[in-house]
Amino acid sequence: MMWNGAHDAYLENRILSADPLELVRLLYEAAIAAVRSARERLAAGEIAARSHSISKACEILIELSAALDHSRGGEISSRLAALYHYMLNRLMDANLQQADAPLAEVLGLLTTLAEAWEQTRTPVEPQAVESPWAAAAEPVLSGVAHAWSL
Repeated sequence: MMWNGAHDAYLENRILSADPLELVRLLYEAAIAAVRSARERLAAGEIAARSHSISKACEILIELSAALDHSRGGEISSRLAALYHYMLNRLMDANLQQADAPLAEVLGLLTTLAEAWEQTRTPVEPQAVESPWAAAAEPVLSGVAHAWSL
């Protein structure tokens, strides 16, 4: 019991101190956990717990969709809105059909989105330039596969 209280306090502190980018990451993390839980509950035949986990995943997707800024997000926000809507439909299918395939599909989509989102947070490290020639050759050689070896 004490562990849950400490974990909840830690999570609450993370949420309250998070910037908007971190909040989205936390929402993806929670949605993935909810879908994984739904799959586990489905396999165990725990209908009420499965439905609860699916509902939690749906609530998170609705929150992610509501947070989209269509005026500044352009095509990306429109595509994300459509993808969130699609995932919501798949979660409803999973709940009504008591099927794992839609849950697995949504889990894959959420995992891909979370990984892509994580890439936006990773700082790009500048490459050390050894000589002016290396800097000039970098754009030319970046897409070239080495067809020769010594």
